[in-house]
Amino acid sequence: MKWPTFVTATAVTVSLTGCGFFGGDEEEAPGAAEVSTPAATATEATAELEEAPALEQEPAAAPATEASTRPAPTTTAVDRPWTPTHTGTVDPGMTREQVIAVWGEPLVERAAENWVYLYFRNGCEVTCGTDDVVLLQDGQVVDAIVRGQGHTYSGISSSPPGRTAEPTPPTGAIG
Repeated sequence: MKWPTFVTATAVTVSLTGCGFFGGDEEEAPGAAEVSTPAATATEATAELEEAPALEQEPAAAPATEASTRPAPTTTAVDRPWTPTHTGTVDPGMTREQVIAVWGEPLVERAAENWVYLYFRNGCEVTCGTDDVVLLQDGQVVDAIVRGQGHTYSGISSSPPGRTAEPTPPTGAIG
């Protein structure tokens, strides 16, 4: 038996044999004293459904997604005031320990293969779009993205403050 037929047959069975109440408080429903097995009732209901003319069914409404039911945010993200307690200049070639000695413990540290990324609070995470980030390759500083007051980088940053973001062309491009 197919699932929609089973569900319909079950609904018919429940409505027919349910509680014996068919509109009158005092009267007993006709045939209420009869006892029938659920299998027989379901078989009879299925037979009735197969004989009945097919009805057009409306398509079921799509279930609401989490995104459509989630309330819209009531506040916008804003920078939180921040005064650095560790300030100074990070130089190319410094080690992780030397960077931490200058700027303090990072908020987050990530590593992938021979790269380490140290993320530091800068007070303009929302307006700048990023934390201050120091990139180490093979244990030495090779780049930094610095926006925070009191943090400086003596090397040439791949993202100086005034630079507009643009795609980096692939190396070895045929042109």
